[in-house]
Amino acid sequence: MKDTTWTELAPRLLAVPLGATEQHGPHLPFTVDTEIAVALCERLARQREDVLVAPALPYGSSGEHAGFPGTLSIGQEATEQVLVELVRSADGFAGVVLVCAHGGNAGPLRRAVAKLRYEGRNVCAWCPGGPSDDSHAGRTETSVMLALRPAAVRLDRLQAGNTTPLPELIGPLREGGVRAVSPNGVLGDPAGASAEEGRETLLRWVGSLLNAVGTLASDVMMKPSAPATHVTKR
Repeated sequence: MKDTTWTELAPRLLAVPLGATEQHGPHLPFTVDTEIAVALCERLARQREDVLVAPALPYGSSGEHAGFPGTLSIGQEATEQVLVELVRSADGFAGVVLVCAHGGNAGPLRRAVAKLRYEGRNVCAWCPGGPSDDSHAGRTETSVMLALRPAAVRLDRLQAGNTTPLPELIGPLREGGVRAVSPNGVLGDPAGASAEEGRETLLRWVGSLLNAVGTLASDVMMKPSAPATHVTKR
């Protein structure tokens, strides 16, 4: 989208990468979630000519990581409102797919999509999945970053974190944040991570994302001229 002018926009699907700026343990950079979201959107666009990739949204709801220096968060309410207004402004597109690589955005994202669909907008959200005992800066994210940008991975600083499945941690995590359950900020164990595993994970995620976008595209074809029903001043 960065090299496109408004006169070159045919009715297409807009893929919006949603990330975060937050700690990812001693070995990964703050930009992990944003970089993964961008990579997934770019791969999606390479496989579907009707998809255009928007600039990434690099901030989200990361309050659970507030105990670590460098984390930047706009909170749940602001994240939800940003997503709602962003999609409302995208009336020149046939539909919008929000590709979210940060789990902390899940609540605001779910509420935003529900509101937008109620307004009659063609929008869907997609988030990558992974093991419940490897939810943050563990083997999965480390492998993906080794596939995407290996120079950003500090292999000499790999440390295991709390490997308790996330559903069992969610109570204390919500009460005290990630710092309360993992002093080094890792939820999982990055040991054994590899670029090959990261590439396989990306292929699996892109396949799932393609299915989600295929469903959205089918909905667009069923109602190609459906107007948005909500008008808001910005």
